Amino acid sequence: MREKNIVVLISGRGSNMEAIVRACRQEAWPARVAAVISNRPEAAGLAFARAQGIEAQGLDHRAHTSREAFDAALIQAIDTHAPDLVVLAGFMRILTPAFCAHYAGRLLNIHPSLLPAFPGLHTHERALQAGCRLAGASVHFVTAELDHGPIVAQAMVPVLDGDSADQLAARVLALEHQMYPRAVRWFVEDKLQIDGHRVRQLDGASQLWS
Repeated sequence: MREKNIVVLISGRGSNMEAIVRACRQEAWPARVAAVISNRPEAAGLAFARAQGIEAQGLDHRAHTSREAFDAALIQAIDTHAPDLVVLAGFMRILTPAFCAHYAGRLLNIHPSLLPAFPGLHTHERALQAGCRLAGASVHFVTAELDHGPIVAQAMVPVLDGDSADQLAARVLALEHQMYPRAVRWFVEDKLQIDGHRVRQLDGASQLWS
């Protein structure tokens, strides 16, 4: 199996990116994180990537006149690294349909809710307001419809009495750091199959975390 190239997109600290980088090296995946790119040049995660010897680039979305212009520049930057997979790890940009189409079937995102519930922002606050007894996160393939692509894996945590949004977010994030690297590894090892709107793990491994 040839080594695959992964490009990770971040907007801030990139803790899920860090988890993926570490797992890739420690578990000797047939892949490498070829680059980390942020729409915010000051993003802390870029410093981590550089310290790991990974090419890191800040591409400021504020320097572009439109969302389409930024996405076109972003595609050009990503494709320099011949990516087999593009991973969104806290990348706080809504992507254009053209971008999603360009990377169809090789673009993964993690969203901090049990999709299809609570797409978009403020997921933990919304889960608490709705009285949910379970919350979590979902890894999914990205399509042009926001947070609605085929689901690869989901992690669940109980919502505890007295939870704040920050407390709930912290418990969910701990599981994200386990689930996202595993889902990325499945992709690079060719163990995922998209069947309509369902994603199958070809080894039969559980696609649920709790």
